[in-house]
Amino acid sequence: MTLYLLRHAMAASRSSWPARDQLRPLSELGRRQADALAERLAGIPLGHIISSPYARCTETVTPLSKRCGLAVEVSATLAEGAPPAGVLGLIGGVAGCDALLCSHGDVIPALLEHYASLGVDLGPEPECTKASVWVIETDGSRVVTARYLAPPHC
Repeated sequence: MTLYLLRHAMAASRSSWPARDQLRPLSELGRRQADALAERLAGIPLGHIISSPYARCTETVTPLSKRCGLAVEVSATLAEGAPPAGVLGLIGGVAGCDALLCSHGDVIPALLEHYASLGVDLGPEPECTKASVWVIETDGSRVVTARYLAPPHC
């Protein structure tokens, strides 16, 4: 199984957004990143696309879901501030098929820290830039490799 951990694309400024943060959309750059990610990842045989309910996450995966013909599954387990244990449970629930999870800049690093604590080599300074992807390969019971895909240039 391959797991793709996607940090949402660039969003509108948090400080200038007047409404609830959960509703903050992608910026123009973020929309271009989302389209470029869809092009980059479209050939992957995904069984699931699961997103945080935050608008910036669902908007990041919408172009990919359209290209793949998969519905976006929304899970509060991937919301900002979510504990790694819940995300690990979600991952266990999709075992057996490739899945992409879109989340935030606190959730993905916490998950990576968990994998690093198990001995997974993430390199000397693991990154988690907006619109980046971590590709996590498993053998069904443990992580075999992890590699970082930098955000698309837009």
